[in-house]
Amino acid sequence: MEPALFQYLLRLGDSNLVLSHRLSEWTGHGPALEEDLAMTNIALDLLGQARMWLTLAGEVEAQGRDEDQLAYLRDAPDYRNYLLVERDNGHYGDTIVRQFLFDVWHYFLLEKLERSSDERVAAIAEKSLKEVTYHVRRSGDIMVRLGDGTAESHRRMQAALDNAWRFAGELFVDDDITLALVDAGVVPSHASLWPDWLAHVSQTLAEATLNMPAPDEANHLAYRGGIHGRHTEALSLMLAEMQHLQRAYPGAVW
Repeated sequence: MEPALFQYLLRLGDSNLVLSHRLSEWTGHGPALEEDLAMTNIALDLLGQARMWLTLAGEVEAQGRDEDQLAYLRDAPDYRNYLLVERDNGHYGDTIVRQFLFDVWHYFLLEKLERSSDERVAAIAEKSLKEVTYHVRRSGDIMVRLGDGTAESHRRMQAALDNAWRFAGELFVDDDITLALVDAGVVPSHASLWPDWLAHVSQTLAEATLNMPAPDEANHLAYRGGIHGRHTEALSLMLAEMQHLQRAYPGAVW
């Protein structure tokens, strides 16, 4: 079970790390000061969660790699994040839609991981859920404000939703790794998260006066592969920036 757990922990740690970096790219560029600060704080929350998952991954792997080595000394094919989170920020509406779709999934996943048979996983989930509860409330609120705002904001949010939707299906994929951990009671089936996720997303989109794409459109096979190391060019470009200092000065510490 340990190899499967290691890979699963990378999925959680890498997804939080990559999304954290994407959100940090908005620092100093937000549409309003309040939003700039909020986005930066959420990036820090996700970074803290990434550290916990990657630290545990290193302990499970037992090969002497710590959180920094896992974060900065792997190439793109070794990352196991979901494709949704590595997508370019686009305009602010694109970022909010991406965040909202991820936040809702993240909330329901952590809620079930709190009951994991692995006490280490349950403890991280419990701590992270407190932060993610705020994340999902905030991103949902902004979805409503922008979707049900001006004609222009509504148009942009609908286009952003239609564009991001096809990447959501990967969040609910169960493969040999998740199924092995499901049998051991460590993680929930990701497919089991779909009904609650869809219900929450549907309700929020209705309040935002946005049309929800057909559920089947979220399950396009062409937009999967991140959890198995098949990524878009966007991740490689992001890692080149994120890993520059550690690659230029190996082993550097503050």
